Amino acid sequence: MSGQPSVPFLDLHLREDAAAVRDAIARVTARGWYILGPEVDAFESEFAAASGASFAVGTGSGTDAIALLLRASGIGAGDEVIVPAITAAYTALAVIAAGANPVIVDVDDETLTMDPAACAAAIGGRTRAIVPVHLYGQPADMPALTAVAKRHNLAIVEDCCQAHLATCGGAAVGTFGVGGAFSFYPTKNLGALGDGGAAVTNDHQVAERVRRLRNGGQTSRYVHAEPGVNSRLDELQAAILRVRLPLLQGWTRRRRELAAVYRRTLPSTVTPVMERDPGHVYHLFPVRASAREALQAALTAAGVESLIHYPVPLNEQAALAAYPAPETPVAARAARELLSLPLHPGLTDADLQRVVAAAHRPVRRSPGGDGRVSEDGNVVA
Repeated sequence: MSGQPSVPFLDLHLREDAAAVRDAIARVTARGWYILGPEVDAFESEFAAASGASFAVGTGSGTDAIALLLRASGIGAGDEVIVPAITAAYTALAVIAAGANPVIVDVDDETLTMDPAACAAAIGGRTRAIVPVHLYGQPADMPALTAVAKRHNLAIVEDCCQAHLATCGGAAVGTFGVGGAFSFYPTKNLGALGDGGAAVTNDHQVAERVRRLRNGGQTSRYVHAEPGVNSRLDELQAAILRVRLPLLQGWTRRRRELAAVYRRTLPSTVTPVMERDPGHVYHLFPVRASAREALQAALTAAGVESLIHYPVPLNEQAALAAYPAPETPVAARAARELLSLPLHPGLTDADLQRVVAAAHRPVRRSPGGDGRVSEDGNVVA
């Protein structure tokens, strides 16, 4: 099938927020203040409140937020930081940006978040921190990981980049340790119209150090107390995020509704990644299928776009070859089976039904090998 898919994986067009976003942009351009101004100040207060944290500090990206929280925790050269094998590579790259060394461990077979037992087994004399990832919007097992961290006196910096408003056991993600890092990349549950991120924390000193580090380490204009970076959330993005933030709860409810329908109606050959905690916010809806290629072919034939998150575990990434890790068999198997189905607030009930119907029609090879044949006998080029 050629051309635009009938059911795209994601739709980033402005919808019910269109007028408010345009008004927000106009407000910033009329003011003529674009960096570290009143919009960023206001958004930081509003996002902290929404996230259940005392403080939020806007950054240039979620990656930077992780790195700056690690630095604000005193973590740097020679230190080791434990990260899960299944996540975007940026989790480990943030550890490197902080000057530390990532230690990659396997994931839980049901939730694909960091395995607390694997985490505990990887702790060594140089281990200083754990970066759990709330993958796909699913909170990691924070009670177990917090217990591990307490036993070994380790800092916890949560990667919440896919988990806006998620909770674990009723507690907000990002509040279990030093702090949490959020991304506002356009595809996120709360997305900007460009890059952006934030670090949240309940620790005033951590917030102040992140605030200083994001702005070149300045304590006042032209006075730099320490080497920082240039990672500032800009006024335009902050204004856009401010008008979208009140819509986030409703968008999250819709994501959960769609996920519940998928779980009820997908075929038995397609296994959704387990929901361990009702605080899941469904940034993505990944499923596992032993015949992934056939499933994806059936979806494509029906005009449904799907993606793989993530096909290469961290310990198999060339960029991380300098940080050898033991084998991660759970992550390796999952990477061969994972496929993400469309799920976003703009997805209609009819779209979802098309996805489910396509998933019930596996694709097999034609006898001549020159095409694929769907269950109803139609040849797919």
